[in-house]
Amino acid sequence: MILTVILLLAGFFILIKGADFFVDGSSSIARLLRIPSIIVGLTIVAFGTSAPELSVSVSAAMSGSNEIALSNVLGSNIFNLLVVTGASALIHFVPVSDEIRRRDLPVSILAAALTFIFALPAGGQMRFERWEGIILLAIFALYLFIQIRSALRSRKTAPEDPMEGVLSPFRSVALIVIGCVMVVLGGNLVVDKATVIAQALGWSQTLIGLTIVAIGTSLPELVTSIVAAKKGEYDLSIGNVVGSNIFNILMILGLSTSLHPIPAKPTALFDSAFLILISVMVLVFSRTSKRINRAEGIVMLAAYAIYDIYIILR
Repeated sequence: MILTVILLLAGFFILIKGADFFVDGSSSIARLLRIPSIIVGLTIVAFGTSAPELSVSVSAAMSGSNEIALSNVLGSNIFNLLVVTGASALIHFVPVSDEIRRRDLPVSILAAALTFIFALPAGGQMRFERWEGIILLAIFALYLFIQIRSALRSRKTAPEDPMEGVLSPFRSVALIVIGCVMVVLGGNLVVDKATVIAQALGWSQTLIGLTIVAIGTSLPELVTSIVAAKKGEYDLSIGNVVGSNIFNILMILGLSTSLHPIPAKPTALFDSAFLILISVMVLVFSRTSKRINRAEGIVMLAAYAIYDIYIILR
């Protein structure tokens, strides 16, 4: 048990240090390419921190037990929105750019709404069909195209940056790759060892799955956003959350469904409806003062605590 605790602490260290490297490399790339940090957060950082969700969901789809994909995506997105954003806001209020409010948060709400619609009973059964997965992938391709076009436009109009303290292209990319690997490995180590400890304490498999495993796949987003907030990279912090949520539904759920139809349970309707509700709540928070403040962060964390109690009781 002592060794398990040591490995758990080692996992947290690797996770935090990896997030540190990841944020430094990503912010350096943004300056080297003369594109806004928010775009890097919505793409490179968001996709990198969603690697655990992608691995879990695609592996489940390939094995034919891909109902895990839906619960994994919904649980991770709810955690990202309420806990990751809420925790970042406690450290420092999180400014939300015009692009996030006008484009990315509405896309995130649209993705959650499609999840709810696709989960509705049709023909006497609840499941996501392959053609619905293809629709999600097509929307993701369009979203990615818009992001790339926005990055190219921003680069043309961006003022010259003095580049003091900016890392070389090789070091920036190396930090992103090394940081991403450390974040994924550290997150897996934390989940594995925390599960062992929970089992030793007599926790049920259901409780472990709803807490440790669900939260574990979102640890990269949590740590990366908190580290970004501490470093003053607020665009990376909020961009990571919104971009990860969009990637999780449109890309991960879309790919998983395209590989194999996903059966849905009635609880998926509640979870997807709750995701829509909190997505709208975050959009409202961001539009009241163009930022998410500490009080709103506390509301978000409290909402997740209530939701967590509900899913454990159900």
